[in-house]
Amino acid sequence: RPRIADTDGAPDGTIKALVDLPGGDQVEAVAIPAPGRMTFCISSQVGCAFGCAFCMTARLGFQRHLSAGEIVGQVAALREATGTTGETFNIVFMGMGEPLHNLPNVLGALTILGDELGFDLAPRRITVSTVGLPDGIRALARLPRPPRLAVSLVTADEQRRRELMPVARKHSLAAIAEAVRDYGRHRRDRPTLEAVLLDGINDRPEDARAMVALARSARAKVNLIEFNPTPELPFRPTPEQRLEAFLRILSEGGVVGTVRRSRGREVDGACGQLAFRSRR
Repeated sequence: RPRIADTDGAPDGTIKALVDLPGGDQVEAVAIPAPGRMTFCISSQVGCAFGCAFCMTARLGFQRHLSAGEIVGQVAALREATGTTGETFNIVFMGMGEPLHNLPNVLGALTILGDELGFDLAPRRITVSTVGLPDGIRALARLPRPPRLAVSLVTADEQRRRELMPVARKHSLAAIAEAVRDYGRHRRDRPTLEAVLLDGINDRPEDARAMVALARSARAKVNLIEFNPTPELPFRPTPEQRLEAFLRILSEGGVVGTVRRSRGREVDGACGQLAFRSRR
């Protein structure tokens, strides 16, 4: 089982854990408390190969895939460290790495997490987040109990997305929207398109209207994510007024929009910040 080598706590109760893996190396994972439940944000790779401009993990480059046991073991270690029991926790594959790049091991981990001899978690308690790999999305959909799906698009502007996410040069928004639409047929709840809002980059009214069109095509809802600034990256979070305007345009376009507020920023445990700072 992975061992938690070190932890750091934020004022909001978020705990970032540095995890020693049985196969060597380390990853970071995060425990995020909320009233009545706990969410464990776990990693699927050491580093990441996809080079998104706004993500600190991308700075590490890709080092290796985690085994199914190393992925599931993070859940066991976090549950023990936080005293979490029963079905009072959720799992999000939003830590280090791209889950669908490590598809065989992530599928194995999902099987264990959902099996009655494993953690016996309902599919609604597990979310897999991806930069948008259509073949991987379809592989998830073929599972007997597919998890929730979140796709990190950042923007519905094709050219701007290519600048921010190198993977966009291979997989178009149209191809991703088709895969997401097909995925929704396997679940009662709609998949989610995610957008980290960056000041002056992807937060204009025309960006919101483009996201409305894409979300309607994909039959998806939209989750806007607060960017967590860090000195190493040249981006700033979008102002609150512009975020609210983006939400209004989504609503007026008939698209369900939500906001993921920053958690764990003080310990570099927030979205996009996991990067072995303790090692450095």
